Amino acid sequence: MPSPRVVSQRWKAARQAAGTAIQAALCIAVPAVIACLTGEPFVFPSLGPTIFLALTASSAPTASPRNTVLGHLVSATAGYGALAVTGLTRAGVNLSHPDGRRVAAVAVALLLALAGMMSAGVWHPPGGATTLIVALGLLRTPGQLLVLMAAVITTSGVLVVVNRLSGRPYPLWVIRRPPEPPKAA
Repeated sequence: MPSPRVVSQRWKAARQAAGTAIQAALCIAVPAVIACLTGEPFVFPSLGPTIFLALTASSAPTASPRNTVLGHLVSATAGYGALAVTGLTRAGVNLSHPDGRRVAAVAVALLLALAGMMSAGVWHPPGGATTLIVALGLLRTPGQLLVLMAAVITTSGVLVVVNRLSGRPYPLWVIRRPPEPPKAA
């Protein structure tokens, strides 16, 4: 049988996890309600990891609102650039049988997103999903990309409020870069 101290620590961890999970649900509910009211794609898959990162690693440079907004911007731009280069800006989604141009689009999009975020010092890992969402054609029109960025900015604002109310450190503007990845031998 665990000691009372261990039980207390587990109970505290469970309460903290439940509170953070409820906060995550509230954070995604805001853009979801906006999507419901406007009929616009205000919710897309990479918002989930963005929220997770900001609530569980709030003081990490990659979670800062600066890196979040600029990382998604670089990634969406990279995805659209890859669509333009491969001639897919008007092509519909075909996830079950991608052709060579779509394969090239996703590869180029991720390459550009990673290079762009690293060069600009705005590392935000969920941006890797955003660039693929665009390169796969799920959100591809300039109007949809504006909505995507409005959703990122709105969600970032909600995260600032939630983290401040929760007492988590959440630097708004972090310039530091994460450690460099290991060099290939």
